Amino acid sequence: MSRLIVWRHGNTDWNAAGRVQGQSDIPLNDLGREQARSAAPLLAALRPDAIVASDLSRAADTAAALAALTGLPVRSDPRLRERYFGLWQGLLLTEAAERYPDEYARWRAGDPDPGAGIETMDDLGKRMGAALQEAADSAPGGTVVVATHGGGARQGVGQLLGWDHGVLRTIGALRNCHWTELRHDDTRGWHLRAHNVGVLAAPAIRGEIG
Repeated sequence: MSRLIVWRHGNTDWNAAGRVQGQSDIPLNDLGREQARSAAPLLAALRPDAIVASDLSRAADTAAALAALTGLPVRSDPRLRERYFGLWQGLLLTEAAERYPDEYARWRAGDPDPGAGIETMDDLGKRMGAALQEAADSAPGGTVVVATHGGGARQGVGQLLGWDHGVLRTIGALRNCHWTELRHDDTRGWHLRAHNVGVLAAPAIRGEIG
């Protein structure tokens, strides 16, 4: 049986401010680095066989905290980046709502293709799902930890599970430095074992913007 741990990166200043990160390369802040250091021993106890990370620094540096404990290398995969948020990247969510009210309303309503140059949910799910499957295939029957981003993580997990967008909207977004656990066997395929696992009392995220 294979185990896949899909781990969201630690906090950034843009997370704290409610600013849209998307694929902007925003580093971890002091809180985010502490979150990664606190979560790493819990993940190390799962005895991972491989670590894969988004090439954006907030995910790569989160993965590095685990690598420091396990001695494993971190393989980088740009397909694990967050959803591309087009014209919204760098804006506060309140600014996005003011400048792009129609697109913002569609996004809030769950439209998978809201406009404003935002990557569609279908495209996001396909690239994330392919990256997660490849990560799992790198250690058949083992445990792989993937450090990635909130919105991308949920869509990629949904792609592996075969869940449509309507179902995914009912699943709570990952908190910073929390993770989803999937298992795979030849009979059931991929199945969800746990969601939003992490160190207790972690601060809530602001939306699914990076």
